[in-house]
Amino acid sequence: MRIASATYSLDFIPDWDHLCAKWDRWVANAAHADLLLFPEYGGMELAALEGPDAAADMHKSLRAASQHFDAMVAHLAQLAKLHGVHICAPSTPVVDGQRIVNRAALITPEGKIGYQDKQIMTRFEAEEWGVSPGCPLQVFDTALGPMAILICYDSEFPLLGRAVAEAETLLIPSCTEALSGYTRVRIGAQARALEGQCITVMSSLTGEAPKLFGVESNIGKAGIFCPPDKGFPQTGIITEAGLGAPGWVFADVDPSAARALRKDGHVLNHRDWSHQMGRDGQAAQVSLIS
Repeated sequence: MRIASATYSLDFIPDWDHLCAKWDRWVANAAHADLLLFPEYGGMELAALEGPDAAADMHKSLRAASQHFDAMVAHLAQLAKLHGVHICAPSTPVVDGQRIVNRAALITPEGKIGYQDKQIMTRFEAEEWGVSPGCPLQVFDTALGPMAILICYDSEFPLLGRAVAEAETLLIPSCTEALSGYTRVRIGAQARALEGQCITVMSSLTGEAPKLFGVESNIGKAGIFCPPDKGFPQTGIITEAGLGAPGWVFADVDPSAARALRKDGHVLNHRDWSHQMGRDGQAAQVSLIS
């Protein structure tokens, strides 16, 4: 399959038709791929549709974006069908009952839609913005093979990666305001590829969006990573964008190569995960010798 991952720049677009036109251009530019990944909080552009005051406000911006989430997914579903592609939509704050979650949608060319919420919030999300953990992790059975979504910070936790170990492709939409944050997520993406013997796809926001609260400044780049083993680059990096350069990166990946590694790689990280535990099923104890 051909994978496209976006380094995405945000715009303040207060008009629905012009925002749809932007998505149309982005999807058309990657329509020769099978799978398109947009970044975390790319849906904050939706807040502008409720006006500059709402878009710039800490709490109003969340609810403003949420109001248009379903319409965004519906429009991207039309594009997925038109171009015959799978799309992971930009994640967006969504009001879910009494809580606000950070939600991504995975859309198939046939119009099927699955949702994944972020599991672990950063300090800003939890302590200031009031975003909460949402629905449990899941593996999506697609025509391109089993996939899962670890939204940004979630990718930094190995047990979350292990929870979706059945997936052959992990999608990692991200939003980071500092180079250190981008680096943490990138390291997480590579670590999950190594221990899960799978493909990880990272998409990032980039650039300045001073009128959109919470995503005013962004540093990141798209990348597609793999286990450094048979049939893959020895660096574990299939492709990466340039830092701060909006656009798509593409890679042709054979999912069967990842499946083969899990059976007959030079190492068998996916199989040997349980070897970290002692014979009683508990983690080994550490003794300090003085």
